[in-house]
Amino acid sequence: MITRETIDKVFETARVEEVIGDFVQLKRAGSNYKGLSPFSDERSPSFMVSPVKQIWKDFSSGKGGSVVTFLMEHEHFTYPEAIRFLANKYNIEIEETEVSNEDKLEANEKESMYLVSEFAKTYFQDILLNSEEGKAIGLSYFKERGFTNETIAKFGLGYSPETWDAFTKEALSKGYQLEYLDKVGLTIQREDGKHFDRFKGRVMFPIQSLSGRNLGFGGRILNNDKKAAKYLNSPESEIYHKSKVLYGIFHAKQAIAKQNNCYLVEGYTDVIQMHQAGIENVVASSGTALTPDQIRLVNRLTKNITVLFDGDAAGLRASVRGIDLILEEGMNVKVCTFPDGDDPDSFARKNSYEDLVHHLENNAKDFIQFKASLLMDEAQNDPIKKADLIRDMVVSISKIPDRIKREIYIQETSRIMDISEQVLLNTLAQLVQKDLSEAGKKQKQEFKALEVVKPDTSSSLEKVNIIYELERKIIEMLLLYGSQEADFEDFILKANEEGEMIEEMETSTVKVHQRIYLSLQEDEVELANPLFKEIYTDLIAYYNQNENFNIEHYLMQLSIEHSQMVTDILMLEEKEVLHNWEAKHIYVKTKDKNVSQYVAETITSLREYLINKLIMDLMNSFTNDAESDLEELKSTINDYNKLKVNLTNKIGRIRSTYL
Repeated sequence: MITRETIDKVFETARVEEVIGDFVQLKRAGSNYKGLSPFSDERSPSFMVSPVKQIWKDFSSGKGGSVVTFLMEHEHFTYPEAIRFLANKYNIEIEETEVSNEDKLEANEKESMYLVSEFAKTYFQDILLNSEEGKAIGLSYFKERGFTNETIAKFGLGYSPETWDAFTKEALSKGYQLEYLDKVGLTIQREDGKHFDRFKGRVMFPIQSLSGRNLGFGGRILNNDKKAAKYLNSPESEIYHKSKVLYGIFHAKQAIAKQNNCYLVEGYTDVIQMHQAGIENVVASSGTALTPDQIRLVNRLTKNITVLFDGDAAGLRASVRGIDLILEEGMNVKVCTFPDGDDPDSFARKNSYEDLVHHLENNAKDFIQFKASLLMDEAQNDPIKKADLIRDMVVSISKIPDRIKREIYIQETSRIMDISEQVLLNTLAQLVQKDLSEAGKKQKQEFKALEVVKPDTSSSLEKVNIIYELERKIIEMLLLYGSQEADFEDFILKANEEGEMIEEMETSTVKVHQRIYLSLQEDEVELANPLFKEIYTDLIAYYNQNENFNIEHYLMQLSIEHSQMVTDILMLEEKEVLHNWEAKHIYVKTKDKNVSQYVAETITSLREYLINKLIMDLMNSFTNDAESDLEELKSTINDYNKLKVNLTNKIGRIRSTYL
């Protein structure tokens, strides 16, 4: 159990822009930061972070909240896990209790799989560093690769003993369940009930998520067993999806964002060796074909990818297919090759940091130049092969979403291949049209499969939910201005010198939350929306218990549902920054006007709405035809209308709307 004092310290120390900046590439937008949504596939920023309010809002998915909420949403952490993650990031001491067998049984399935995977990482590293077999075989191998002790520790490298069930026995003895050992693929169960270690006799490479959680492993065999695969990965599981993970992303994310470029390599040792050499913005697809999900993972941190290939021509042709996928995601692609016989691992080992940087900077080619140089050797003087090469280059260009970039690349291809721009543009137009046509057909099929029913357009469009908007404004005022003092005008009945009762205006200075509370109490008004009602009650209680309003302190006590609604309201004005209206000479009016007037108008609008509702309810419920009842109804409605006029006159105008 984490103490309240520790949680408070975490919230006081953690900076939302720093934490989210580890996962999303953020750019300054006025007093805020904006970036691409990490929760949806988009190309225009709709994700906003407010350092002042210490909250974030994703306008594409509707999610929002505090720094802890972000970790819970993005990394699927539990609340305690998010607190521990932040405490570790900011070097805050936190009491950690050993997980008991009972706790393991109570943990949900996914969390149990994470616990098993984390235990395995610790176990394999301990075997590598502290057992005779581990040091003689595993550690010797890593040392031969040139890895230092610091590098081995940084990447959590380990060794799984040659014994058939050494790991499984140890895990079971520590209270971990065989069910979860099997589900994460660390243990293989046979039909006869026997079980054995999947990674027996292999050096181990832990595979981590963007946040550093252990998802699975890659294991390399060191003996000459021809029947066994050289590399073996964890199978797909609830926590490990190979197509959505990049090896090294946890250690590379900050360098990728800082350098605004990501180097993409093929294997584990390529990543580790480059890191050790000083190039930290590097990740690997772990020997699998590059996928759109992996590309989007990088896209959150940078728009630029440099693919590093070794000098093997056959490997180049096979790998170059991933370039089109990168282009399709709207990213910028460069390609850098190494001399024959070298890969990123061997080249980084043989060269100094300065030489490595020099090679990367001077040999990185634009994808068009790379494709031309790669395939022209094959085409040589064969016109058919040259035509196929040109078409292949135009196919790649057609994948680029940005029309301006497409045209620039067409011009470059025309220059390199000595062919008319018009011919290339015509070919490009045909390819783009074909893609659009196929996409249209696919969409029609999806609509047909869903059996979409055409909505009834005979009814009028749904009107704005007036009471919802007014109640939202009340919550907004409490959040933004609740602790502020403001001057409010009131009309008080007083007797004049002649003894007549007249209205006189008096000004009183009170806090906004007190004014709102007293106004609603005066009319015995309760908010209709259940969520707004709960938040209103929480806010009034918070203001009564605290001298000042601290958004971080307040958000940490809310549920995710309440936190998202509060964030929606707080970030509503920041949404305008995303549209960059000022660059278009359109200036959005904010609520920095007279706070007391804003409060008065909103409360009056709510009262006016409720009065109108009372009038409508009276009219709809009237059934008696007696003349006296009708006259009484008219009189009551007339009194309500006078009250409505009196209310609106006090704020200086007769209102025809409530918003």
